Amino acid sequence: MSTPAPPPPLPRYGEASLSDLLPSLLAALDVPGLANPLGVEPLRRACLLVVDGLGWELLLANRRAAPVMAAAAERGGPVTTGFPSTTSSSLASIGTGLPPGRHGLVGYTIALPGMDRAFNCLRWSPYGLGGAKDLRDRVVPERVQPEPTAFEVAAADGVEVTLVGAGEYAASGFTRAALRGGDYWRTHSLGDQAAGALRGLGKGRRSLVYLYHPDLDRTGHVRGAGAEAWRLELAHIDLLVGHIAERLGGDAALFVTGDHGMVDLRPEQRVDLADQPELAAGVRLLAGEARARHVHTQRGAADDVLATWRGLLGHAMWVVPGEEAITAGWFGPEVTDDARARVGDVVAAAHGLIGVVQREVDPTQAILTGHHGSMTPAEQLVPFLEIRR
Repeated sequence: MSTPAPPPPLPRYGEASLSDLLPSLLAALDVPGLANPLGVEPLRRACLLVVDGLGWELLLANRRAAPVMAAAAERGGPVTTGFPSTTSSSLASIGTGLPPGRHGLVGYTIALPGMDRAFNCLRWSPYGLGGAKDLRDRVVPERVQPEPTAFEVAAADGVEVTLVGAGEYAASGFTRAALRGGDYWRTHSLGDQAAGALRGLGKGRRSLVYLYHPDLDRTGHVRGAGAEAWRLELAHIDLLVGHIAERLGGDAALFVTGDHGMVDLRPEQRVDLADQPELAAGVRLLAGEARARHVHTQRGAADDVLATWRGLLGHAMWVVPGEEAITAGWFGPEVTDDARARVGDVVAAAHGLIGVVQREVDPTQAILTGHHGSMTPAEQLVPFLEIRR
């Protein structure tokens, strides 16, 4: 008889999670009415570098490739993502200062009313094959995520806010939903990112810069987080951190975090619904991603789907009714009605080396090496590093 899995280590909402990050920075910038659970000391200029795919455990395991960040890690520590530990949910938690249950972007893909396919939050389009159409006109980002962002709050208090990143993200549906507010500075290279961040830091009496770097995650998904390519990309990011850090003024600080970690899966650890059709029985729509699944069931089928998924996957996944995940606080202490409708009737989160894929819907995801989404420390813990001169 197999040993039951321990309960999932829940995100540290309200104490040390990504949703506590910008409120703490804004409090340090003297924006009124915000808590500072991370205890950031007062300052006038803050740059937040978000490295997509930079997990705490991965950083510690690759110290030699990233000496600048490794030195900062000795003084800092980890915070948690929310659930799921995925880019859309994590960046929305950073941008809004709210857990996923409040901002409502509860997965890489989510179910929305009136759509018979999952909705890709990052691309703002239908998910899967043939789903390239941008839906900003039909699915209005400010309605999907109506809460004010931390950037809007900061700008309203007179802080000069600059978002620095690739031009393709500037007016995307996701940026409008989760990161709106302030100016957007389009960049074209690693050096341009550093220069853009420093430019933004120098504006006004108080300034906040949000700098997003996507390439470590891309490398990890394709090559694996254990690959030499991943370590070399980490070394390039460490150079970026060093270039900004050595040019900081005395009233400024650089903060480095990630949106999730990553684990590598071998082909046999990726369970495809095309090979196990029992997992598709009674399922109306499968959202989320390989290691954090929202299973939306056909009417009356929830109990049977729960039993099937537990029977086939329970050895390596926490498989619970959606209401149980909500009550247990997976998505935060409060879940809005809109967010509740986006949570699956069944929620499955991996604690073992497993992922559930659909090559008939997304053949690319089905062959990726690096994955994330669940609440294991490798996925959920991310750095919170602070560098001042």
